[in-house]
Amino acid sequence: MIKLKRIYEPASAEDGFRIFIDRLWPGGLKKEDADIDLWMKDIAHSFLLKDWFDQDQGKWWLFETRYTEELASNPAVMAMLEEYQKHQTITLLYAASDQEHNHAIVLRNFLNRIIG
Repeated sequence: MIKLKRIYEPASAEDGFRIFIDRLWPGGLKKEDADIDLWMKDIAHSFLLKDWFDQDQGKWWLFETRYTEELASNPAVMAMLEEYQKHQTITLLYAASDQEHNHAIVLRNFLNRIIG
C-alpha cells in the first residue's frame, strides 16, 4: 500500500516506511523531528518543472503529464520500487500545502500503474 502524508503531520504506526520525496528540506521543520526512514531527493520533479507549475491549479493536468514523463526516465523509480517490495506499507511524505495538486499524487499514481 502506498499512502500520502504531509511531512508536517505527526508520524503514526500506520505510516509504515516513511519516505520524504522533495528535493529541498521544508522550512520550519527540524530533520530530527520529521521521523523519516529515507529521503529520496532524486524522485522529485525537476526544479524547472516546479518553478513552471508554481502550484497553479490551472496547470495541474499538464504538470501531471510532464512529471510522469520525468518519472518514466528517472532511475530513482527503481530504487523506490525496491523500497516498496521491502515494506508492506510506505508513506510518501511531501511538503506542499495543496493536498489535491502535488507531486506525491502523481508519483503514487505512477507507481501504482507499475505495480498493478
